[in-house]
Amino acid sequence: QVQLVESGGGSVQAGGSLRLSCAVSRYTRDSYTMGWFRQAPGKEREGVALIDQDGITTYAEFVKGRFTISQDNAKNTLYLLMSSLTPEDTAMYYCAADRGRFHGFTTEEVVPRYRHWGRGTQVTVSS
Repeated sequence: QVQLVESGGGSVQAGGSLRLSCAVSRYTRDSYTMGWFRQAPGKEREGVALIDQDGITTYAEFVKGRFTISQDNAKNTLYLLMSSLTPEDTAMYYCAADRGRFHGFTTEEVVPRYRHWGRGTQVTVSS
């Protein structure tokens, strides 16, 4: 299994940047595909950015060019660097992992497929 703990959320003004971190604790030898997801009040959870076992990334169109997903395997940490933030980015951001291989899937298609989730970190962007 794997445990995930997000951090780095907070309040930021529109146009600002923020970096989220996800501490990954693996208890098996399995390789995981990782992702960042978010859910705003009254909205469904949506995929933000994914990085698979081969390091291939996939981004939702609404964050492409603004957000960057990366990982530091030595530190067992997943990151999401967010820039040019807008109020629409306000949401609870979740780190997730799964043993499957989802390269080629859209960020929306993988939402119900990830089986391991962190508890989230809140990001609030003010105008």
